Amino acid sequence: MSPHSSSRKRDRAGKQQALLKAALKLFATKGYEATTTREIAASAGCAEGLIHRYFKGKAGLLAALIEYRMAKEVRDMSHKVPLASSPQQEFLQLVKWEVERMWENRDFLRVFIPRALVDAEVAAMMNHAVMSVRASAVRERLQHYPGFANLPEEELDALAQAVGLLGMLFGFLRPLVLGHDRLKAKKMASVFARALARGVGSAA
Repeated sequence: MSPHSSSRKRDRAGKQQALLKAALKLFATKGYEATTTREIAASAGCAEGLIHRYFKGKAGLLAALIEYRMAKEVRDMSHKVPLASSPQQEFLQLVKWEVERMWENRDFLRVFIPRALVDAEVAAMMNHAVMSVRASAVRERLQHYPGFANLPEEELDALAQAVGLLGMLFGFLRPLVLGHDRLKAKKMASVFARALARGVGSAA
């Protein structure tokens, strides 16, 4: 690969990231419908035509944001959360991780949850990202422990999905939507996680 070609690829990646960042900020503050591609491009410092070239329009930007966020979350989990010493501790730390990620991604969730309620395509993308990509990554981690790996398949799937559900409930819905104290919500998430993990450990 020539230096010129490599430079073009870096430039393209940088512009894509700038457009994704600008889109998320504007979608979160103005709403998806009210935000125009012209505003996104201006905020990113890019030509409006790049949105159509790279993402095939505003809807493509939305899809790319979902893919980017889920890929980043799975990658960060792999690199930043070492496997725990026991299955119960692993389940607990994954729930804590998800609670923090949901809070950090609250602008992202503000955009996509309302949109998923009215757009079947967005709902399908969210379902794939959350129930397939992230839940599969959690399941792979849980399978490192015999106490979890020996569970019936549907129970292991349920536990993997429970990590995300508890994260959503206590990291986003309770503190942001219901206005509950965030520290109390985090503590309650840990109580739920310990109870679930203890039940699995005693049954395994």
